Amino acid sequence: MPQRKPSSRRAFLQSSAAAVTGGALVGSSLVDLAAAGGVHRQGDETVRIGLIGCGSRGSGAVKDSFVASTFENGVPVKLVAMGDAFDFRLQGAYQSITRSEQFAAMVDVPEDRRFVGLDAYKKVLACDVDMVILATPPGFRPQHFAAAVNAGKHVFMEKPVAVDAPGVRTVLEAAQLAKEKSLGVGVGLQRRHQTNYQETVKRLHDGVIGDIHTLRCYWNGGGVWTDRGREAKRPERNSEMRYQVDNWYYFTWLSGDHIVEQHIHNLDVCNWVKNAFPVWAQGMGGREVRTSKDTGEIFDHHAVEFQYEDGSRMFSFCRHIPNCWDSVSEHCQGSKGDANIGGARINVNGETPWRYRGERNAPYRQEHFDLMASIKAGTPYNEAEVGAKSSMTAIMGRMATYGGKALRWEDALNSEIRLGPEPGFTFETTPPTPFVAVPGISEVV
Repeated sequence: MPQRKPSSRRAFLQSSAAAVTGGALVGSSLVDLAAAGGVHRQGDETVRIGLIGCGSRGSGAVKDSFVASTFENGVPVKLVAMGDAFDFRLQGAYQSITRSEQFAAMVDVPEDRRFVGLDAYKKVLACDVDMVILATPPGFRPQHFAAAVNAGKHVFMEKPVAVDAPGVRTVLEAAQLAKEKSLGVGVGLQRRHQTNYQETVKRLHDGVIGDIHTLRCYWNGGGVWTDRGREAKRPERNSEMRYQVDNWYYFTWLSGDHIVEQHIHNLDVCNWVKNAFPVWAQGMGGREVRTSKDTGEIFDHHAVEFQYEDGSRMFSFCRHIPNCWDSVSEHCQGSKGDANIGGARINVNGETPWRYRGERNAPYRQEHFDLMASIKAGTPYNEAEVGAKSSMTAIMGRMATYGGKALRWEDALNSEIRLGPEPGFTFETTPPTPFVAVPGISEVV
């Protein structure tokens, strides 16, 4: 049905369009940017984006939003401001994004809208942007998210959304304010926007395998990048704070440890299947191969048993050790059968197994399309609360492995232990002294 053109870009962001309820739009067209021929709508309908955090995930998220704008009924976007703690990373991201002519046409970031430093996020928020992408190390996320909501910006933020309980509480508070302001908030838990996951979880919610009593999930692999060989290439890294921020993955106050930074994906899927969050956890973990200075203080393996309110259990395993059994997957067992959730396969006792054979979408792009579409429809959805509680699930798991004791959700969530320095710190601030947790001794609550 023909619609009257909005009178301004702001009006466009609140205009009505096809109905969007906050779930993923499974039927949207999925095209590669090259196939779309660089289609880009001109005019005041364009959503102006600011990028805060210019590492590989930040530049990747920008590219995903560009491609999503070319989907049928996609919302046109333009990158207009960028900020990062380090200039080399900002400039690298700018070059990476603009290397493609099609992407370059969606970028308008002159030198005076490229900001460097730990306060760069404030300068991006002060620009004329409609939405920000938050892709800094997770330890910064609560502070940046709260500032974005206070500034009245729509937000797409990467997972996890916090690394400790005070940060989770900050995000939950800001999430409520975002709802009151009708701001759209997307969180990078892209499996919730992935068609094979959606179809599988829908059947599990419909009771196809009965009451689900056991779940297990894995993020086992060889690990991620290390700092070896990079120091000579970092002329800006001349203090302990700069070193830790640049080598952020290996410091718990910045990454949350890999159970929080990566394994959150699998934990979130299990929470989604249960439509609940654990009430209790206990576990064990440690450092078997991470013994050098450049691997900071995080563990290389965690094993956690979670319990939900109804008594069902989730068994969580994540490991960063090369040459071992690898798996990134989620599974569940019910009273009538079982399911490989990520594999989209369901076995019901005595019946022909079901397997998803439909179209598989590109979830990293779909999550941007869905958020933009909800904003355009005037019904912006808000994933901040579920993102915060799944982050808290992972944080509680880390607390259990670091402390070596069982703990309850309410005790973990109400912990006053802040891992990092108070907000407002600078590169001259002394960062937390690295300390490897010792189960049975380390205080976590």
